[in-house]
Amino acid sequence: MWRSVVARAALSRQAAARSFCATQNPKVLSSSKTLTHADFDSHLTEAGQSSVGFGENGDTQLKNFSDGVEIPEVLDRDAKLDSSASGDDVFGDSEQSVHTQWDGFATEGENSDAQIETVASGDGEGEVFEIDVEQLESLLSLLQSSVDGSLESSLDVMGLTLHEEFVVKVLETPVVLGENLIRFFKWGMKEKPEFKVTTRVVYALAHAICSNLKRKDAYALWDLIKEIGEKENGLLNVEILNELIALLSKLGKGKAALEVFNKFVDFGCVPNVDTYYFTIEALCRRSIFGWAWSVCEKMLSTGSLPENEKVGKIISWFCKGRNAKDAHSVYLLAKEKNQDPPRSSVKFLISSLCRKDETVKLALEMLDDFSGEARKYAIKPFSTVICGLCRMRDVDGAKQLLSKMIAEGPPPGNAVFNLVINGYSKAGDLGEAIEIKKLMESRGLKPDVYTYTVILSGYANGGQMEEACKVFLEAKKNHSKLSPVTYHTLIRGYCKLEEFDNALKLLGEMNDFGVQPNVDEYNKLIQSLCLKVLDWETAEKLLEEMKEKGLYLNGITRGLVRAVKEMEEEELVLG
Repeated sequence: MWRSVVARAALSRQAAARSFCATQNPKVLSSSKTLTHADFDSHLTEAGQSSVGFGENGDTQLKNFSDGVEIPEVLDRDAKLDSSASGDDVFGDSEQSVHTQWDGFATEGENSDAQIETVASGDGEGEVFEIDVEQLESLLSLLQSSVDGSLESSLDVMGLTLHEEFVVKVLETPVVLGENLIRFFKWGMKEKPEFKVTTRVVYALAHAICSNLKRKDAYALWDLIKEIGEKENGLLNVEILNELIALLSKLGKGKAALEVFNKFVDFGCVPNVDTYYFTIEALCRRSIFGWAWSVCEKMLSTGSLPENEKVGKIISWFCKGRNAKDAHSVYLLAKEKNQDPPRSSVKFLISSLCRKDETVKLALEMLDDFSGEARKYAIKPFSTVICGLCRMRDVDGAKQLLSKMIAEGPPPGNAVFNLVINGYSKAGDLGEAIEIKKLMESRGLKPDVYTYTVILSGYANGGQMEEACKVFLEAKKNHSKLSPVTYHTLIRGYCKLEEFDNALKLLGEMNDFGVQPNVDEYNKLIQSLCLKVLDWETAEKLLEEMKEKGLYLNGITRGLVRAVKEMEEEELVLG
């Protein structure tokens, strides 16, 4: 019985082999050992002979063929034998095994004049293409050479037969000039009827061109893709177009990238998150933020966002373009999707929102998203919001946020306290400013020169020079060196009240505290002396003092001193 089974298998194998070899070129490149029809028949004969012994003893091992060629296993529906020597199944699905075994089979002629590579197509139908390796090498040598006008004529005389596998191999070969690849592709479309343009070959071309940053090749590729897309609807896909948009973005061609984006509908493609991201990137790189936002709005309407890092970049781009409110919309959708953009982008967004009074409240709401360790190290965004609140004169709101920082973190430092103190001082609420200063001291922080300066500035602007002097004395007590701004603030206050003796006294003691008067102090005092009390003599003394210190007034102030002096001399003459 077993002899009959194996004999039938051998005959079936022989017929399959003859059918396969009849359809193939005998000169085929393969890593397998060369096998001729005669050799194959010999192997089949040996198989029939070996089956005699196997039939007499069902447990006897079925002999393996030599030279690495195996006969497909035969499945008997009534019984299944195991090979005792190798442990492999002797029997299997005969018909399926034959097809599987021979799909990739290739032979090599002993006296080959040309080498052929046999490649199965990717459609799963068992279609086999033959790639002439010599032709492939000749073609690649031509395409890798410098560009000239003879490329098409050289291709004409090569006698190429183009099919998908051959073209893809050419396109996937590195170090081939992009311009030559496009010219080869166009030549194939025009001169080779057997060459069918498929999605696969177009993607291979796009990927090859986009690997090199050449503007000329990018535009040539786009022209070719438009031509293909207009002729055959559905041939292009989103991956091909995304490759092109990404290339144009790298080249800084925002308008061209938008043109590709706008053709998606015409080509029957639906943009994905990468499409939106690359288009936004391309436009923002050229600072075309208006068009970028229109693309971003379409992305937001789909409810889709790229991964966190890319979301962070989109937010940062719009912040750089002074479109913080638009960036905030992206941030809100990311939060809805439970995405966490990078903290650096979030902090940049808060800072950008605080530039305008109408968006400071949005930044304030974002602070609630900081928690744990992130909140502990978020002192900069909290400080930025407090600064924005004080600028828009919502000092009470800034004070509330300060109290929240004290209770929940991040712990405020001198800078944050000074912002609130300065806010109250500018608002003329010096009582609240003093209270914040005391709160600051209660937390172990020492008021710095700036703290005292903003408080006494508030008193001086209100004409309360006595209170300002008290703060000034406390500042001198706690700090050995004061700021020129501190003295300038007091001098300006005294000049405003026409108390020039006190102003001159302050100017004289500045050196004792390591502070050099600058032009501003002298300028303010000299102008006040001339305009309010016509004291040109004191003004001239200050001018001489300035010369000794290497300071020079502008021509207007110096002319003012001369004018006052001449006016008084004229009065004396006329008097």
